[in-house]
Amino acid sequence: MGLDVFSDNALMQKVKEGETGMMGLLFERYYRQLFGFMFNMTRQKELSEDLVQNVFLRLLRYPDGFRGFGEFRTWMYQVARNVLYDHFRKIKRTPVNVDLDIHEGRLLSESDADASLEKREELEKLEKALQMLSDENRELVVMCRYQELKYSEIASILNITEGAVKVRVHRALGQLRTNFLSIEK
Repeated sequence: MGLDVFSDNALMQKVKEGETGMMGLLFERYYRQLFGFMFNMTRQKELSEDLVQNVFLRLLRYPDGFRGFGEFRTWMYQVARNVLYDHFRKIKRTPVNVDLDIHEGRLLSESDADASLEKREELEKLEKALQMLSDENRELVVMCRYQELKYSEIASILNITEGAVKVRVHRALGQLRTNFLSIEK
């Protein structure tokens, strides 16, 4: 039986029992997802990589924070949010730089140059609109639309009801749309 058949919770339980090497498998499973979350919150590639590393360091240092009930992924996002907030507190929330390199490969593979340029312009407008949101609304949009977390997972991460998540996401997406349309004018 290969290691990849272990559930996330089972792997984290092994880490808690001292088998710290199991964290490597969790890292492989979640690095890209966490990087996407951090990048969409900071817009800085190198910083996002550092923050993801910090998340996994915290998971290793404080494995007892994982109680075993609930999903590992939900707990991991709670830790990720704490790492992100600690970073923002430390730097007192400086403006973010938009780094669109992560999307460059997809855009350059377009066969039609006009379509590629139009797509890039739309992406840049969307990124600006996303950055205009409050931190709380941007986090909700990133978790829901970019990370594709379920409302129930977001509710657990934020420690609010699923109904409250739905309302907040709806409002955040409305604000994103308003921001996008204001940029288009």
